[in-house]
Amino acid sequence: MGYKIAVVGATGNVGREMLNILAERHFPVDEIVALASRRSLGSEVSFGDRTLTTKDLDTFDFTGWDIALFAVGSDATKIYAPKAAKAGCIVIDNSSLYRYDPDVPLVVPEVNPEAVLGYAKKNIIANPNCSTAQMVVALKPLHDRARIKRVVVSTYQSVSGAGKEGIDELWDQTKSIYNPTDDKPAKKFTKQIAFNVIPHIDVFLEDGQTKEEWKMVAETKKIVDPSIKVTATCVRVPVFVGHAEAINIEFEDHLDEAEARDILREAPGIMVIDKREDGGYVTPVECVGDFATFISRIRQDPTIDNGINLWCVSDNLRKGAALNAVQIAETLGQRVLKKG
Repeated sequence: MGYKIAVVGATGNVGREMLNILAERHFPVDEIVALASRRSLGSEVSFGDRTLTTKDLDTFDFTGWDIALFAVGSDATKIYAPKAAKAGCIVIDNSSLYRYDPDVPLVVPEVNPEAVLGYAKKNIIANPNCSTAQMVVALKPLHDRARIKRVVVSTYQSVSGAGKEGIDELWDQTKSIYNPTDDKPAKKFTKQIAFNVIPHIDVFLEDGQTKEEWKMVAETKKIVDPSIKVTATCVRVPVFVGHAEAINIEFEDHLDEAEARDILREAPGIMVIDKREDGGYVTPVECVGDFATFISRIRQDPTIDNGINLWCVSDNLRKGAALNAVQIAETLGQRVLKKG
């Protein structure tokens, strides 16, 4: 016996990845429906070797459906997620709408799987921001061993984090560099993204942080430990898929780099590729399509008493979004629904 699953926003980048991952991981599905807005009504999407025709989200009745994976923006989620939840369907939401709601668990299954049990307050579970998800997978096993005091992180985030428009803008601008008569000014991003980096993701806040940076702070505290201090600089880079992060961690207790490497090798969801030679590390291009969060460049920070530096790379459309949502559904099935 399997589940009745709805994928909301099935025609978008993340929605399509959700369908792919459900099929790849052989999620126990009895029935599946692809939902989209009316402008995408009738579009076809793939689910394994099947082709699904999208149905109208606006008129869909969620009664009798077990889980809805939401991959639409906050505005649409605000309308349709409560309807699904009220109908008895558990919502796993990829938008930022519910992440900071104290009655909604924010879950990364390798880090805080027990938090799914909090779904019952609103029948909703939140998926974290893409940049946070991969970082906390790396932080948690180290925190359990030596207690993290402070994290300083700089991100190198791909344009797919800004959706199809971000991907298209990088592609079009890159081509236009070699064709000066075909100028492609910045629209999705605040400055040219081709052959450039932009230290600005989401809106600016009063204290000078961007909202993307604030999200990493707030979400790490909610998922891992509220006592951890986090400061972030989030940068958009001209990469299509795959986020990278340079992470500096200060611990309460001493942690040797060799032990840190061993801990990470044994941690769920992590693949350590760390050779001190040319190419002995993972880059975003190499992580695309993979489930793992890759860790490289593990080394002691000699400028503080208990410090470690590391390099963290992951497919943001997978671990940063679709994969994490499916893993939440798997955890929910194992701990709560118990079908399949």
